[in-house]
Amino acid sequence: MNPNSSWWDWDHAAAVLPSLLLDGFKITVLATVLGTLIALVLGLVVAIVRRSAPTIINAPVTWVVEFIRMTPLVVQLVFANLVLSPYFDSTLAIGIWVLGIHYTTYMAEVYRAGIDSVPTGQWEAATALSLPRVRTWRAVVVPQAIRNTLPALGNYAISMFKETPFFVVIYIPELVRVAQNYGSHNFRYTEAITLAGLIFLAASYPTSLLIRRLEKKLA
Repeated sequence: MNPNSSWWDWDHAAAVLPSLLLDGFKITVLATVLGTLIALVLGLVVAIVRRSAPTIINAPVTWVVEFIRMTPLVVQLVFANLVLSPYFDSTLAIGIWVLGIHYTTYMAEVYRAGIDSVPTGQWEAATALSLPRVRTWRAVVVPQAIRNTLPALGNYAISMFKETPFFVVIYIPELVRVAQNYGSHNFRYTEAITLAGLIFLAASYPTSLLIRRLEKKLA
């Protein structure tokens, strides 16, 4: 029987694996890392604004956050690509910013929970010491809030990693897109898609175990 007619062909698996690892996985990791950094920074800013800003600022920020959270990431990617492509040289940059801003809305809620978990006595002690408000946030509140939220933030980073295949809708050659391209050119999808899934598993599962250990350690 012709080996190419079977459901799995090791020659195709060997042919596609270097492209998946060197091209697709590199883009996937880059998007995850940069998107996570954007979400971590903007999420903290949004959390502080929603926690302490006056209503005139808080209200529109809250509306934007809820709007982003209630609309699908795929729609946001397509819309942003249509609107912003004349202003960006790279579609990947658009995808990274959309991914980061999308997850900003979730990480902001995590930060808010962490800020609320800081004991009232810490706020009162800072007030008694006449610490400036900025220093209270920087030296007292934020370090404790981040410590309390690290596991949840890590879980969202893993979720971001697993949602990078949505980049396929704007033709970014991340892991799944590379697998699809190989399948369309060689009429063999099984090996490419299966290996892409295994690469996602190999990267995300050990990370989830580390985050679980961190959560137990911080508990």
